[in-house]
Parts: sequence; C-alpha cells; structure tokens
Amino acid sequence: MKKKDSPKNTIVRIKDIAVKAGVSTGTVDRVIHNRGRVAEDVKVRVLKIVKEMNYEPNLMARMLGSKKEYHLAALFPDYSYDAFWTAPKAGIEKAEQDFKQYNVFVEQYVFNPHDANDYIKKATELTRKKPDGILLSPIYYKETLPFFEKWNNFKIPFVLFNTQIADFDPLSYIGQDSYQSGLLAGKLAHFGNPDACSMLIAHIDEKKSNAQHLVKKEQGFRNYFAQNNLDHKYKIIDVELTRSSQSAFIKNLDALIESTFDLKQIFVTTSQAYDIARYLEQRHINHIKLIGYDLIPPNLHYLNNGAISFLINQNPKGQGYWGIYQLAEHLVFKREVPIIKYLPLDVVTKENLNYFLDEKDQVFVEI
Repeated sequence: MKKKDSPKNTIVRIKDIAVKAGVSTGTVDRVIHNRGRVAEDVKVRVLKIVKEMNYEPNLMARMLGSKKEYHLAALFPDYSYDAFWTAPKAGIEKAEQDFKQYNVFVEQYVFNPHDANDYIKKATELTRKKPDGILLSPIYYKETLPFFEKWNNFKIPFVLFNTQIADFDPLSYIGQDSYQSGLLAGKLAHFGNPDACSMLIAHIDEKKSNAQHLVKKEQGFRNYFAQNNLDHKYKIIDVELTRSSQSAFIKNLDALIESTFDLKQIFVTTSQAYDIARYLEQRHINHIKLIGYDLIPPNLHYLNNGAISFLINQNPKGQGYWGIYQLAEHLVFKREVPIIKYLPLDVVTKENLNYFLDEKDQVFVEI
C-alpha cells in the first residue's frame, strides 16, 4: 500500500477539524474562540485535534482578509512534445486551485523541450515580469545559470523540480533523487540478469553534457555494479539517441544490438522507454529486458504486454503540486521550507500497476 505523502503544514479549515472530531463547525468555532457552552470531553477532543493539525486561526484569518496578490511563474516543457509533462501541469493547477483563496495565481510558461532558444525566450519573458516566485524544471543546465543569477539579484525565490542543479541555492528542490533512482535501476537490472551480460544505458532526446539528472542516473546505475564488485561481470555501455529521424533511430539501435551480441538489458533514463519497446517488438527481440521511467500511456501499454519489465514512477504530479506549495508556504505564510524534498521512487510492474491508476486509467498520485 502506498503511503500518502501529506503536506506537513496543510491549510486546515474549521470544517476539517469538525470532520475529524465528529462535531459541528459551530462547536469547533466555540472551542477555538472560547465562547458558549461545550461539554468538557468534546472541548478536550477538539483542542487535541487543533494541535495535531497545526491550526493557526489568527494566521488563517489574516491571510484570508489580505488583499495582497502573489503572482507566480511556472516554466516547464510543453506536454504536446512529451506526455510526461501533463502530470506536473496538473499538479501545478491543483496547487493553484488550493491556494486561490490566498490570492495565489500561477502563470504558465511552456517551451519546446528540444529547442534551447525557446527555453531562453520563455525564461526571459517571465523574468521581465518579475513574478513573486518561480517554479521551473531546468532541463537546460548551461542556459539556466544566467537566469539564476538574475533572479537572485532581483530577490525572486525560485523552486526547482524534476532536475536538481547545485550551482545556485534555490528556495527548494522537489523531485526524485536521480542518483538513487539510478542505483535502484541497477539493482533491478542485476536481479533480472544473474548471468554475465552487456547492459545499455540509453539517453533519448537529451544530451548528458547539458542534463545533470541524466548524468546522476547513469552514475547511480554504474555505481551499483561497482559497489557490489560486479563491474567485471557486466559490461555497461551508454548511448545518446535522438528521435528526430525515426529511420536513424532504428538504424542506430540495429547497429548497437548487432555489435553487442550478449546485450540483455536496456535502461532508459528518460520517459521514452516505449520507443525502444516498440522497436524490440517490431524486430521480434524477446531476450532483452527493459527498465524505464514514468507512467505515461505508451509506457503503460508496453508494461502491460511485458515488453517493459519495470517503470520507476517519479511522481511528476506531486512535483508540480509541491513546487507551488513550497512557494506559497514561503511567500504567503512566511514559513521555512525544506531545501530538498525528495519524493518516493515507486517501482511499478504489470502486477501492481492498478494501484497507481484511477478509474479513468490516469496515473494516480496521492498529494
């Protein structure tokens, strides 16, 4: 059973306390403001729940009565290029809805993930508007650094999600521990291949030289075998593949498999494991196991039919939600937020997939 990852300082309403205490909202109001008659046992129960839920009546009233608006900017890839980004978008929109009563508004800036110039253009646009806070997935490492410097100079807090960059200090980072996820993938690959073989790390549509999270995933994968004195037994190779030309993509895979006769495992560091699964299916190759990331529809299809053995769920919806949540905590409620919030890494198989889906077959993530 998945453990629900609940916000420590969730916005608590009188109604929430009433439901938990099993009393009316009027009773809770009388207890909080110490007016009217309330049975002693009920009063004790309500006050205990008030403390447990970190209810802050004066702060809530002050925030609700404030007319100050908080304008946030969210910079992330356009989901029309990669279905992965539909989930962070949904998380961002849910958080905006939850904080709307506190005058928090989020403007989305989406860019072509294959065009660094478009990324720079959108980052420049939002910088010009000087928002109160920024949430972004900095998939372009080198291009992002100058903006970090500008935002620091403007004293604009920024939160990173999905990709962690340590060169500047963001308000917070939300997402997976990329290195640990690589270690996890290495362990899964080892368990699936007890005999000596070659393994391929495939980076699709992103270059390692400008993507810190891919570097860390590869390091984690390789280090699993090194730390367990297995690097002499397994040959690990890596490749950068692009899908801009499907014929070239297939040609490169053909060459890799032809030249690596003992290839038994492929680890895809991005969300495009389905493209290699499709290739293996079309070539009638059944002896190569596949590990990938993210519960997007095409990956789920190949997980269900067995072409993909494992998917590592990075909770992208939670990443978007928590990113806005941390900015609101900092700006609206003046609270300290954790510098790093790692979200759990779920190993998803055909057998447990249903626990991650809702009735509409959409990826289910508890926030």
